[in-house]
Amino acid sequence: MRKSSLSPIQTTRRVRHISSLAISLAFSLVAVPGGAETLPEVLVRAYQANPQCNAARAGQRATDENVPQALAGYRPQILASLSTGLQAVRNLLPDNSVQGATLRPWTIGVTVTQTLFNGFKTANSVRVAEFQVRSGREALRNVGQGVLLDAVTAYMNVVANQALVEAQRTNVAFLRELLGVTRKRLDTGDVTPTDAAQAEARLSRGLADLNAAEVALAVSRAVFLQVIGERPVQLNPAATVDRLSPSGLPESTEAAMREHPAVLAAAFDADVAQTTISVTESSLMPTVTVQGSVSRGVQTDTTLSTARTDQASVVGQIGVPIYDGGTAASQTRQTKELAAQSRIVLEQVRNQSRTAAASAWATNEGTKVALTAAESEVRAAGIALRGVQREAQAGQRTTVDVLNAQQDLTNARTRQILGQRDRVIASYSLLSAAGRLDVRTLRLETPDYLPEVHYHQVRDAWHGLRTPSGR
Repeated sequence: MRKSSLSPIQTTRRVRHISSLAISLAFSLVAVPGGAETLPEVLVRAYQANPQCNAARAGQRATDENVPQALAGYRPQILASLSTGLQAVRNLLPDNSVQGATLRPWTIGVTVTQTLFNGFKTANSVRVAEFQVRSGREALRNVGQGVLLDAVTAYMNVVANQALVEAQRTNVAFLRELLGVTRKRLDTGDVTPTDAAQAEARLSRGLADLNAAEVALAVSRAVFLQVIGERPVQLNPAATVDRLSPSGLPESTEAAMREHPAVLAAAFDADVAQTTISVTESSLMPTVTVQGSVSRGVQTDTTLSTARTDQASVVGQIGVPIYDGGTAASQTRQTKELAAQSRIVLEQVRNQSRTAAASAWATNEGTKVALTAAESEVRAAGIALRGVQREAQAGQRTTVDVLNAQQDLTNARTRQILGQRDRVIASYSLLSAAGRLDVRTLRLETPDYLPEVHYHQVRDAWHGLRTPSGR
């Protein structure tokens, strides 16, 4: 048998060097230069360009138009009309002669109709539209929270998966080096073929784990592109936002039930349903309208004594519904049931928000314990690996003992990386459950989208087809 080129001490030192690199990797997710992207920068891009966010903003701008449409009930309706055409006339005279002519009569007029009273339908319709706008704003804020939380999750998944790939690569390097050393020791008769087979099997498992980590990284990068709109390049590790969250479980649940946009939106939806009852009841009340019209009619028939007729009129009208087959009564009963449903939904949303806040609080506290335990496990596993290596050098441990110690360290490092990811995501999730995950709370360097600006631009618009953005 040929001699090994490495002494047992040199072999142990080389393997120990690789394991020390693996341990140091566990204490920093990814080593990146100072110019790398940070989580706040990525959140800004997501807030500005995420399609889901922009679609919700466009939907809210469309909801704003409900108010001027309702206000139109206070305004007069003006209708201009023009009629003209050709009229062929053939008259039979008493002397049996025939007289024919082609006439071109025309009439032009303007009619103005103003509703004076419609059972308070217009006033209540305006209130309904206002509540719909306020509900839409809260729904928009809730969408913004979801997008920001999705961005945090996508960011941390990429950071964690990059670290897991590096950890698996370090593990593969360790196993490949250990396999080479074991084969050389096999040649010298220091170990058995079983030791070499065990090292080779662990290397194959390590390569499979590396491949799985690379696949997960590719998937997380694709999700990042979908949420953020750009591919991730270099991402810095992120910090938690515990300083912005409520200080305890009671404060978290109270904030969720009082401030969460889903709760506020459901409350405004209940107001919409309640006010809609008054809108439907207006169908049972009298209506008062006044109508003024001006018209001019011209006749070209020379046999008539009148060639032109000018008319002007002002007409008041009162309509009192007597019986419509029960339609209005049925609609009123229907809206009352819908109002009751909306109040039940409001309580349901409040309960869900309270439960979500309690769950987020427990999860956030749990990630603290899990991360602390994972960090301690990594330190202990590193110490154990070095001890097993020294004992293997003295002949007190086998190759499989070293492989098991290395696997324990890799598993501990994986749990630490995932714990760091879960720790950050859980802190943002708690902030979201409390209804405070927004640009202002996070102090992101981007202007906050203010739906009130568009609302005031269109609320009192009497005419115009262009949107405030120029479309």
